[in-house]
Amino acid sequence: MPGFEVFGEEEKKEIADVLETGVLFRYEFAEQRKGIYKVKEFEEKFAKYCKTSYAQAVTSGTAALKVALMALGVGPGDEVITQGFTFVATWEAILDIGAIPVFTEIDETLNMDPKDLQKKITEKTRCIVPVHMLGSAARIEEIVAIADKTDIPVLEDTAQAAGATLKGKHLGTFGTCGTFSFDSVKTMTTGEGGMVITAGERLWRDVSEYQDHGHDHLPNPGARGGEGRNFIGFNYRMMELQGAVGIAQLAKLDSMIEAQRKTKKKLMEAVAAIPGAKLREMPDESGDSATFFAFMLTDKEHCRRVNSHLKEKGFGAINFSENSWHFYPQWEHLFNGSTLTNSGWPFKAHGEKRRVVYNPELLPRSAAIMERALVYPIPIKMDHEKLEAMCSAITSAATI
Repeated sequence: MPGFEVFGEEEKKEIADVLETGVLFRYEFAEQRKGIYKVKEFEEKFAKYCKTSYAQAVTSGTAALKVALMALGVGPGDEVITQGFTFVATWEAILDIGAIPVFTEIDETLNMDPKDLQKKITEKTRCIVPVHMLGSAARIEEIVAIADKTDIPVLEDTAQAAGATLKGKHLGTFGTCGTFSFDSVKTMTTGEGGMVITAGERLWRDVSEYQDHGHDHLPNPGARGGEGRNFIGFNYRMMELQGAVGIAQLAKLDSMIEAQRKTKKKLMEAVAAIPGAKLREMPDESGDSATFFAFMLTDKEHCRRVNSHLKEKGFGAINFSENSWHFYPQWEHLFNGSTLTNSGWPFKAHGEKRRVVYNPELLPRSAAIMERALVYPIPIKMDHEKLEAMCSAITSAATI
């Protein structure tokens, strides 16, 4: 990661097509654009790649989450279950529509623990959002089976796992819908951008309309101004330049993943030399996108010693227990109910007391896993000498 490492003539060609038309807006201007609809083409190709029916491009992965939640009918008073190891966008989107995030423990997949999920479901649960963190699958089949028992929709946050699969089936296609991010550090990137995929036509239509101010997008004699509106929406439209880059990047996605897998294999071999080191669990190793490489040491102190050694060698890893973007105990703005609104929304409603108060020590099992886990982002292009030096540094930690 990320996809800008392989920017080339393909992206330039797709962008040039857009610039020649002068149309950056994804809708209308049929005569001027002469059949060039890059966002629409990107959507169709992404849906086909994932082997699903519909895809709707939006401005970001965060927007994809919000749009999907809205289309699923989630709103104030509802509870949405997600996991305590995720990027803040997952729960920001939940709070932003007025719902309450409920956090589960993770297991050694570094994703949602299905056993804890079962404990967190209540009569207020309206959606479950497992996150395929660091490019590899959650126990999504178990999660969907649990959700199906109570008819709760599953929204797969696949922001970090485009192209990853489980038993040959693309992540994002197991639940009711899946969301993706194409921001600047993702394996395939459009700079900013996101996607919602689903097999359901009605859900897709609601997503399509909501992301464009509620416009129904049906043919009409009044062109843009003559469209009908079934409900209010907002503006999360992807523009043509992003769609153009997305087309070129999608065509390279499988080769990018293959390059990452080769690097990951070398790192796996190096880590095997460290006594007590253990790779993260994966429901399907062969389907991992290899966007990241994660392994765990015997305990917190062992993890600290190994990473200190790796830092001295110039190859320090990420310990997400210390990361304020991705791990529950570090989200001080969530615990403090920090917001710009005078009313205290979304943490308070109509001047009343806090709707929910979060305990930083809510997820002890997750903390115990994260404090001994080390993670490396995996580039698409990695210099051979640098990789050899990195593997040598990791192997030398065997005596630490």
